[in-house]
Amino acid sequence: MEFFCYHRDRPGSMTLRDELLQEHWAYMDRYAAEMIARGPTLTDDGDTATGSVHIVDLPDPAAARAFAFDEPNYQAGAYRDVLLRRWRNMLGRTMWDFPGGRTGGKRYLVLGLGPGPAADLAVPADRDELIAYGPLLSDDGETWLGTAVLVRAPDADAARAVLTPDRYADIEVHNWRFGGRS
Repeated sequence: MEFFCYHRDRPGSMTLRDELLQEHWAYMDRYAAEMIARGPTLTDDGDTATGSVHIVDLPDPAAARAFAFDEPNYQAGAYRDVLLRRWRNMLGRTMWDFPGGRTGGKRYLVLGLGPGPAADLAVPADRDELIAYGPLLSDDGETWLGTAVLVRAPDADAARAVLTPDRYADIEVHNWRFGGRS
């Protein structure tokens, strides 16, 4: 089962995150084989982390909750909240398989959240810039709750345009970069 996990930073937590960086990486290293994508969201200037995205393939919702809530930054209080949802890997690959590589161009996390009929279940025809793409689902995998995308795009508006705007209660766009050890 695939899960999307987005830890949002508590304001002023960067010093704590810096102190825990090696612990965070060591923790994530334990999940290397299960990792589909990972990386921080960032302020507009790209200098400060605002959150941390992890997409993982785990056995069940209990394992996903343990992954999200045993994470060292979460345990130390660096995060203000956690979005944890079942997810479906519509591209069938990891971020490391992205043909565009780890660097070059602007990268974004796009989250479409909302009630109602499912939207954007098919991968867009222009998939060359998609790093990860899939629906956010309920724990049982049956109910559509939104869509999560990692994409390379020229700007935030182009990233937002990956999703159908009138089908979501809200679409969030965050600067994002490939995470993990270089």
